Amino acid sequence: MARIRPEGEKLSLTEKLARLSVRMRDPEWRRYGLTMASGKLLGLVVILGMMILIPRLLNGSTAHADVPPANPPAAVATAAPAAIPAPTPAPAPPVVLAKDIINPLNTVWTLIAAFLVFAMQVGFVMLEAGFCRSRETVNVLVECVFDTCLCGLLFWAFGYAFMFSEGNGFIGYHWFFLKGAPATYGATGVAFLAHWLFQFAFADTCSTITSGAMIGRTDFIGDILYSFAVSGFIYPIIGHWAWGPDGFLATMGTAGKFLPSLGMNFHDFAGSTVVHTIGGAVALAGAVVLGPRLGRKFKRDGGGPMTPHDLTIAVCGGLLLWFGWYGFNPGSTLSAMDFEGIGRVAANTTLAACAAGLTAVLFIYGRSKVWDPGSITNGFLAGLVAITAPCYWVSPFGSVMIGAIAGVIVILGVDLLEYLRIDDPIGAVPVHLINGIWGTLSLGLFASGQFSAVGSDPIAPDLSTKLTGLFYGGGYQVLAAQAIGSAIITLTTLGVAFAIMVALDAKGLLRLSEEGEHDGMDLHEHGISAYPEYVISALASPAGAPLKIPASMKK
Repeated sequence: MARIRPEGEKLSLTEKLARLSVRMRDPEWRRYGLTMASGKLLGLVVILGMMILIPRLLNGSTAHADVPPANPPAAVATAAPAAIPAPTPAPAPPVVLAKDIINPLNTVWTLIAAFLVFAMQVGFVMLEAGFCRSRETVNVLVECVFDTCLCGLLFWAFGYAFMFSEGNGFIGYHWFFLKGAPATYGATGVAFLAHWLFQFAFADTCSTITSGAMIGRTDFIGDILYSFAVSGFIYPIIGHWAWGPDGFLATMGTAGKFLPSLGMNFHDFAGSTVVHTIGGAVALAGAVVLGPRLGRKFKRDGGGPMTPHDLTIAVCGGLLLWFGWYGFNPGSTLSAMDFEGIGRVAANTTLAACAAGLTAVLFIYGRSKVWDPGSITNGFLAGLVAITAPCYWVSPFGSVMIGAIAGVIVILGVDLLEYLRIDDPIGAVPVHLINGIWGTLSLGLFASGQFSAVGSDPIAPDLSTKLTGLFYGGGYQVLAAQAIGSAIITLTTLGVAFAIMVALDAKGLLRLSEEGEHDGMDLHEHGISAYPEYVISALASPAGAPLKIPASMKK
């Protein structure tokens, strides 16, 4: 019989081993032991990794290229005759410029942001697929993926070169096929290819915006051709004006440049104009030239918007876009060292989206007494678009105001398109074009005068110059620069986009044939339905609908 052990008496080593042997024969105890051992091993790995990684990150981020190595190795002494000739001075070590030193922390931060922005493609696909009809869902899926692949190759070949290399005020002309590029992009410390990946994700976003207003009636060949124009030429060339190292809007207001008397350059921190206004302007041109989908009847004619086929997918897609925006806006600092800046940008992004979502759905409820899912989704997306340009330079209060106004603007924009009989199935024009313009102009009103005019710095923000908007006593200077830059980019994009769309339409390459649209784009263009297990028919009851029992069977 087992001995009863007095309380507090410890087991001997032999007894502990015996107890362990008994327990290890029990499957539950084996799993418990394995879990405990794995957790402790993982903890040791994490601690060792931090001990190795953190010092490397700190050393890499504080290294100065212009400081020569201390105590260079002395020459090894050798036997020599009595008369020793004067030694020949060793050649000076090559000077390593600061722009050639990769900052590991900033590079990792930029890559993480790039991954988040690229994940927005999932959100765009879901949003567009949910708001369209079931008969054109496959077309949305294929078009968005094809566009991503095409954009990647175009941005590698010449798009990035046009946009971000040095050239003149209108276009860059170095680094084609990424040849001859430096180790880092400018003075950011971000590895060159990491910056390329981040900006590719932006370019892909711009092109995807365009497709939203053209759903349901665009020939797939036409999709490919206008996507080629947007990703390869329109976005990178016009984007160079505002974001290129020597773009004429980026250098506007300085001596010897465009409008030197203005004394202020154009600012767009993360792309309300460069990404969203350009994408929305091309979308508007495409929607106008294409005309409405067959069967689309507008409110002026006694109809209304076509019903989305899957609001669950659409709203979830919108929320994924919101999540991706945390790469879009904070990632545009290109600097994890600007600790305050990235936190402020993320908070401002959140507040603008929240305010816009609420004002949009409340505005609709005041008119129709319905809490509309499409309105609240496009509402918070409008707030995100609007805050994208000013997010670094405004306060939280300013962000709430910008978002609240955006939520009303997007609903009024939808009303305007409906009145003009322009068919935009997902609201790409009100969300991206109209609110891209509003967000760009809002900087001239709400810039708080607290933050660096040049945005983020690789180490810390330069507060020697600050942006101050009209409402904070800064006068009209910032607002004027924003209005000039927004007008130039918007009007140029609209002109070029209309020319391309009209040319494609004249060649019969833009609009799907009437027969194909009647058959449904998915079957006509892709040979498959997105929902092959269902019968997609106006006469078929959807699964789960109440069963209609004939009167003869009720007796």
